[in-house]
Amino acid sequence: MSARPAYRDANVLRWLVAYTASITGDVVYFLALTWAAARVGGPSQVGLVVAAGALPRAVLMLGGGVVADRFGPRRVALVSDAVRCAVILGAAATVTLASPGVWLLVTVALVFGAVDAVFMPAVGALPPLIAAPAQFAGVQGMRGLSIRLSNAVGPLLAAAVLVTAGPAGAFAAAGILFALSLATLLTVRAASSVSAVSAASSARPPLRVSARASALRELADGLRYVRRHRMLAPLVAVIGLGEMCFSGPVATGLVLLAEERGWGAAGMGWIASAFSAGAAASALLLTVSARIPRAGLVMCAALLVTAGGAVALGRVPSLPLAVVLGGLIGLTSGFTTTVTGALLQTETDPRYLGRVTAVTTLCTLGLAPVLFPAVGVTVALWGAGAFFVGCGGICLLAAGLGLAVPVLRRAELHRP
Repeated sequence: MSARPAYRDANVLRWLVAYTASITGDVVYFLALTWAAARVGGPSQVGLVVAAGALPRAVLMLGGGVVADRFGPRRVALVSDAVRCAVILGAAATVTLASPGVWLLVTVALVFGAVDAVFMPAVGALPPLIAAPAQFAGVQGMRGLSIRLSNAVGPLLAAAVLVTAGPAGAFAAAGILFALSLATLLTVRAASSVSAVSAASSARPPLRVSARASALRELADGLRYVRRHRMLAPLVAVIGLGEMCFSGPVATGLVLLAEERGWGAAGMGWIASAFSAGAAASALLLTVSARIPRAGLVMCAALLVTAGGAVALGRVPSLPLAVVLGGLIGLTSGFTTTVTGALLQTETDPRYLGRVTAVTTLCTLGLAPVLFPAVGVTVALWGAGAFFVGCGGICLLAAGLGLAVPVLRRAELHRP
């Protein structure tokens, strides 16, 4: 594979286009689904429809990792992307021809969530098969930029289409974006699973894996691989702790903080925008950076800064200082996300990429919703500042774990 910078690698850039189209399509689909549910059943039905999509994705995520490893990430990503495209375009046609009922939306959410549980581990496991190890940090930085761009453009696109063409048009727009993702993924060259396993086997002791093992046995083998790996086990724990607050609950915390301090919706928007800008800046920096010396130690330092920034954000009295702290937290937490993702893909045996990616995705997406009820309870009892102190404590725990494990503290992105 080419050792040129990731942002100059045409193959990596094609993967990035496909990934960006997919994430933007996800945003448009989710907003279209929520809007349609609110129009059909009212606010009480929105939770039912959204939960119908989240539940199968969480339950089936680890199984999706098994499928990606068994059949190859590229093949699984292509098939699942095609199914997502067909489901959403079918939903658009159905909504056009007939008024959507709640149960139709629930069915669409269930099917899409189940397919998404297969697609996400597969597309997340692709970078090590399309990029050289020296490019991993750059690829993760580009991925961070893609997520920020999609989260900025997706809502605007969804709003425009919903206003002009309603839910049917929004579903159609999401389906077109999935079709673009599929078409671009078809042009991405990936190492075959056989060559990847051969390369990994020459560098690592062979692992006993039966080709005819059942899916359940393969899943257990993947979890055992993570648990026994001297770096992956603590790294997955650090990722789960580090992302627990900042992959969803912090947005709710910002709303409640702004309301408590009297900053209003505009103040909340400024802080959230600063957070996104900081995260985008860290992703851009790591995209163009040639290397990250002492990556493990720098990751721990970034977590420490994030912890301090979260505690300070919950106690700062003025909006301008809160905006500055929001940008700082976005910068350091974005840096941590990029470095941990690159370390994960550097260390993982290619035979386990799908399952390991599924585990970390489940940690970031599965643990965060658990905190949503806790956010409201904490703020109601002790104020918004207590919530951000809790976030800081969780980040401090992640930093302490990273510093306490020598192999993680000394981790490097580029092996000799």
